[in-house]
Amino acid sequence: MNAPMPGIKEALPLAMQHVLAMVVGCITPAILISAVTKQTPADTVILIQASLVIAAIATVAQLYPIFKVVGAGLPIIMGVSFAYVPVLISIGGQYGLPAILGAQIVGGLVAIVVGLFIKQLRPFFPPIVSGTVVFTIGISMYPVAIKYMAGGAASATFGSALNWGVAIFTLAATTAFNHYTKGFMKLASVLLGLVSGYILAYFLGMVSFDSVYNTAWMQLPRPMHFPIEFHVTAIMSMVIMFVVNSVQAIGDISATTVGALDREPSDRELAGGIIGNGVTSALGALLGGLPTATYSQNVGIFTITRVVNKRIVALAALIIFIAGVLPKFSALLTTIPQAVLGGATMTVFAAITMTGMKLIVSAKMTPRNAAVVGIAVALGVGISQVPNALAGPGMPAWISQIFGSSSVIISTVIAVLLNIIIPKDKEQ
Repeated sequence: MNAPMPGIKEALPLAMQHVLAMVVGCITPAILISAVTKQTPADTVILIQASLVIAAIATVAQLYPIFKVVGAGLPIIMGVSFAYVPVLISIGGQYGLPAILGAQIVGGLVAIVVGLFIKQLRPFFPPIVSGTVVFTIGISMYPVAIKYMAGGAASATFGSALNWGVAIFTLAATTAFNHYTKGFMKLASVLLGLVSGYILAYFLGMVSFDSVYNTAWMQLPRPMHFPIEFHVTAIMSMVIMFVVNSVQAIGDISATTVGALDREPSDRELAGGIIGNGVTSALGALLGGLPTATYSQNVGIFTITRVVNKRIVALAALIIFIAGVLPKFSALLTTIPQAVLGGATMTVFAAITMTGMKLIVSAKMTPRNAAVVGIAVALGVGISQVPNALAGPGMPAWISQIFGSSSVIISTVIAVLLNIIIPKDKEQ
């Protein structure tokens, strides 16, 4: 893992492979949350910048642990996670961006505690539970992708044939790159599909570069640019997601060591990885970035190529950081039409859903396990799709605020409880 640094001709393509695999996933949540919280174009650029910068910092912290505690000491690519998006949208819609950042700080502190006690908490999240959560995350993002494919809810041309044509073309291009190409093009299929849709949208007059022209070439992140607020209901929702994400981190770290290093991760590596994510997520809130997580798509690259040289990953982190301090690059990303973004991310959300399905079926689908999954998903998705279902007479306001609009939170709580309450199968 600490082999001599390869030459730049070999190292740069390997590093860029990781950057291209993560960059769309890292910046898209910032764009989605900017739309929900109604940020100005300039503030959207700052959100994207902060997402890239904190991703680079988090990746370096995982590579080279701070005080041998904060970080796993493994080649792990970090970035802003789609897993948080349903909850971020819910919090942002109710309270705005300041509440997201405040809840994120508390969530990051909770992740640190989870890392310290991960051995004791791990049994509460077997594959049947974590799979249910990931499956629900994917499903809950479909309406977001559809709204974007139609042009964005606030668009005057929402649902137009032009928007749908561009979105479907982008989706088709992404699918084609993923299934009809190999190597680099397959790994970067989402990025290449997005670029294809962007080019089409440009020639159809759907792209404006005004925000790029009016942006500086270089700009460092602006700590505390966005105000920070603390709302109890927002914090409770975010804390649950940080606990869930910590369990996902166990899977990604384990997949990296087993698939690329032929060994199980140590307890210190697992604890350090989760603690590192908690620290960088809390730090990210101060910089205006969104919550970070391990990136499963990059874990796939490690296991396929088995190239786990730390210095190559450090080079990838440097590239991500440079992109983050170039506002024109971030501003260029804000010019992507929402129809293009929707077409490209639909495949991402579909992949998240199927990842959850794989985790679920990895456990034997007994009547007990089917009940855990079925009831948790039914309640989570069902309640979130019925406005004010939890806001009737006698129902405490906090119940509706925490559970009423996030299927992920409901499914997580129900899956954990059912897994504890329903008698285990004999073989379990």
